[in-house]
Amino acid sequence: MKSELWWRDAAIYQVYPRSFRDSNGDGEGDLQGVIEKLPYLQELGIDAIWLSPFYKSPNKDGGYDVSDPRDVDPRFGTVLDAKALIDEAHRLGIKFIADIVPNHFSADHIWFKAALASPQGSHERSRFHFREGKPDGTPPNNWNSIFGGPAWTQVEDGQWYLHLFDSSQPDLNWENPEVMADFEKTLRFWLDLGVDGFRIDVAHGCAKEEILVDLPDPAGLTNALRLDYLDMSKEVRAGYLSNIPFFDREGVHEIYREWRKILDSYSGDRMSVAEAWVYPSSRGARYVRQDELHQIFNFDFLMIEWDAQVMADAIKKTLAELKEVGAPATWVLCNHDSSRVVSRLGSAEKGRALAMLTHSLPGGIYIYQGEELGLPNADLPDSARQDPAFFRSGGKDKGRDMCRVPIPWEAASENYGYSTGKPWLPQPTDWQRYAADAQKGDPAGSLELYRKSLALRHSHPALGGEGEITWIDSAPGTLHFTREPGLEVLVNATPAPVEIKVSGKEILLTSSGEPELNDGVLIIPADTTVWLQR
Repeated sequence: MKSELWWRDAAIYQVYPRSFRDSNGDGEGDLQGVIEKLPYLQELGIDAIWLSPFYKSPNKDGGYDVSDPRDVDPRFGTVLDAKALIDEAHRLGIKFIADIVPNHFSADHIWFKAALASPQGSHERSRFHFREGKPDGTPPNNWNSIFGGPAWTQVEDGQWYLHLFDSSQPDLNWENPEVMADFEKTLRFWLDLGVDGFRIDVAHGCAKEEILVDLPDPAGLTNALRLDYLDMSKEVRAGYLSNIPFFDREGVHEIYREWRKILDSYSGDRMSVAEAWVYPSSRGARYVRQDELHQIFNFDFLMIEWDAQVMADAIKKTLAELKEVGAPATWVLCNHDSSRVVSRLGSAEKGRALAMLTHSLPGGIYIYQGEELGLPNADLPDSARQDPAFFRSGGKDKGRDMCRVPIPWEAASENYGYSTGKPWLPQPTDWQRYAADAQKGDPAGSLELYRKSLALRHSHPALGGEGEITWIDSAPGTLHFTREPGLEVLVNATPAPVEIKVSGKEILLTSSGEPELNDGVLIIPADTTVWLQR
């Protein structure tokens, strides 16, 4: 059964605007470029777009270093362009979700400039975390930046300021009431302009505790926080993540209870979704209690192994944890900070099969731009990289540029139709087959699979919504479940075809290969998901 509130089972498409479509030939995507491609997104079948930051920013961290959250950066356009984009999306039946970054501001923000120009202990400095160093001249504590190097930078008068990310992103002090008041002003500014919700960056990071206490192994914690796990076992990683003084502290929930009141005061079912990396994952449910946020990204699938039992366990755990607080699940395969799903799993077939599994699950789904094209990570030379994580790590961490390369729209056009100028990141020379126009109408392509699966999510009464899953015992390496009314889902996560007894009478959709259905037996190809009509 479909959800009454649009966001509970929506298919939401993430736009990283700098890499989506450039309308003016300067090599960087912009808001007018997004407007141009809204018909493509409507045809794809999405319900909403989430736009990564387009605010004023020196762009030291891909726009997540915001210098004015209530204005648009000239590289993207103007506030009038933002309003035009919101209005055109609404005209096409597409909701609009804006990114918001509450953990830090840019060092170019007027507040931080005032803090640097003010004396120690001043009101201006209290908006951030300025502290004295240790007697030996070292930083106030031994915390590391997630991007590498110390989490503290010293200013001219000797004090240090905290930045959990790049030094150009000073962390805000949420114990200062001015910070809360300013973000309430920002929320209302964009809500008044018509946005339907907010994606909250580093939602678990605003509250800090024990800010002058050293960590027993800061380097180990930094490695544990990386998405790729490095060579760290899950057990060791869990030990590091069980109690972090700067993440997932109780104070963040006070912030979001106030934000929920603001969202609820507006008509139209405005929503919020948290980017919150918490451990254990069950703590994520605390962010979506009925008086806090609406959704929290479920990152299990962002790093999931192509293993039937692992996937089944993750699905069951997620649904059970969120059911306790009455919140919907949200499923994510990749985003602007992570490896693209095709590269992570090692094959296009596995990527399509995991996508179809994801699209069959209760709750909402998030699709990262280019995911529907089956884009892999781009292989970039170090000379082209721009991610601060690459530079702060001395090149050890290659950063996130590989998943931010501009989208290929037209196989035969200059820069694949992304821009008439030089793209800000180089596009691979062999991406013609991934271009949207090259895949249009190709039944074996990733784009048509996404279009068909999203269309079925809208039309089939068992898809979308938040109905129950009924699991059916199946052979090792496979998944088998039903959703009512009338849908049967099977996944073969093995490298060989498998025969499975089914009750379905008709094949609705398959991720790849040619499954055979005869007399209640389905022969399902390797690395394939199949939907059956019962």
